[in-house]
Amino acid sequence: MITELNQRSREIFRLIVDAYVATGEPVGSRTISRRLGMALSPATIRNVMADLEEQGLLYAPHTSAGRIPTEAGLRLFVNGLLEIGSLSEDERGSIEAKCASSGRSLQDVLGEASTLLSGLSHCAGLVVAPKTDRPLKHIEFVSLAPGRALVVLVNEDGLVENRVIEVPVGVPAATLQMVSNFLSAKLVGRTLDEARQAVLCEIEDQKTELDELSQRVVSAGLATWAGSGGQSSGQLIVRGQAKLLEDVTALSDLERVRALFEALETKETMLRLLDATGKGDGVQIFIGAENVLFGHSGCSLIISPFQNSREQVIGAIGVIGPTRINYARIIPLVDYTAKVISRLVG
Repeated sequence: MITELNQRSREIFRLIVDAYVATGEPVGSRTISRRLGMALSPATIRNVMADLEEQGLLYAPHTSAGRIPTEAGLRLFVNGLLEIGSLSEDERGSIEAKCASSGRSLQDVLGEASTLLSGLSHCAGLVVAPKTDRPLKHIEFVSLAPGRALVVLVNEDGLVENRVIEVPVGVPAATLQMVSNFLSAKLVGRTLDEARQAVLCEIEDQKTELDELSQRVVSAGLATWAGSGGQSSGQLIVRGQAKLLEDVTALSDLERVRALFEALETKETMLRLLDATGKGDGVQIFIGAENVLFGHSGCSLIISPFQNSREQVIGAIGVIGPTRINYARIIPLVDYTAKVISRLVG
């Protein structure tokens, strides 16, 4: 449709969207007249705005002369008129520093990345954490306190998962080391489900060389892994939800945001987000009702997948906010952060 608009209509439409994104308020002809680089009367501008309204690109939320873009208008703007900004060296450096994985699990890094995007965009940051059904690369048991040990698992994608388990009181460090060696020899190259099945079968068949105490430690670890099966399908991390309430001015707005919060709390949302990002390449933008997940919330979602070293999509990171979010700034933020995460995972 953008090719059907003449230069004057495009410029007026662009200015209306820019003003709406900046203020969230309906934009009138006098505002556009002051900002326009060409000499047009408010009456002429009103005629153009009326034409744009007929085309379904603008609408009047009240009886006043002000107009705001429809969701179709915002889509047209993003696809045909948006000038995407670029990140400064300082912003790139800040993203890389915040996402640095040294000494932290990838889960912690993804949580930090979500918080970072929320702060930079003034919206809610969202991460669909990667699935953890990749083969294991490293397993280690570390004593924490009497009766408690930390299990560190690293899979082939570099995802580090730490789980605290209960073990018999008085287990010596040598036993934990024996368990670590045993599991590393038996389980590396297998997924968690495959690992559990193999070890349980071996223990039941009495083929293992472990003593009774070591077997109890292994069983405790396997029980913990089995009890957190939700991890194998991924995790949804959302930071900065309160920022979605900053523009709420009416009860109907509050209800839409509440519905959004409920959607974000369901596993179905997470799986469908992964499915949606896996079908595209790079940053994807869903405006309002275009996204069936959040269609009734009046929100836009800007999201990009991140990949492992085999270029397989294993997660996604993005921003969710009102439809008037600053697309020009947020798109490059999401794009660069997803690329940083991909490098870390790879």
